[in-house]
Amino acid sequence: MRILSTIMLAGLMMISCGEAKKEKDNTEEAVEMASTEMETTAEETMVTETIVGVASGNENFSTLVAAVQAADLVGTLSSDGPFTVFAPTNDSFAKLPEGTVESLLQPQNKAALINLLTYHVVAGEFSAAAVVEAINNNDGSFVAETVQGDKITLTLDGENVKLIDAQGNASMVIMADVPASNGVIHAIDAVVMPAE
Repeated sequence: MRILSTIMLAGLMMISCGEAKKEKDNTEEAVEMASTEMETTAEETMVTETIVGVASGNENFSTLVAAVQAADLVGTLSSDGPFTVFAPTNDSFAKLPEGTVESLLQPQNKAALINLLTYHVVAGEFSAAAVVEAINNNDGSFVAETVQGDKITLTLDGENVKLIDAQGNASMVIMADVPASNGVIHAIDAVVMPAE
């Protein structure tokens, strides 16, 4: 009888251990699946953000986002597009003469602000590789028409894309190919200016 009890007890322990191992395996699998789902969701979220959404999520573009809001361009830059935005960073805006940004954000200067911001936008989605190819296919200089209407010249400075604005000022692309659902953002190190 004792032998039978011992065998039954050992059997129960083995079943119990087997169940615990199964439970552990299932838990690890569930954690792994949840982790994969979170990564997938994060990737999808990145892709579904519009240009304004992407810029809003990056503290380096807070001045640009404030300007876009003041100019009532959020709807435009959140539309289907696609757009290529040469986006000035906060440091780029800080290079403007003192008081310029504050002045542009005033309601009475909305038209000038729209004029400036839309000069940083080109219709269509152009990756850095496409921009470089266009420059190389046009003897080292490619002229693009902005949404504002004035043209901007794109050239290469070494391996970096350089923008030359309508007033002859230069700006460099410092971060390329930031993806958005309705286009692409290239961060630049200076605000480009349309013709006066």
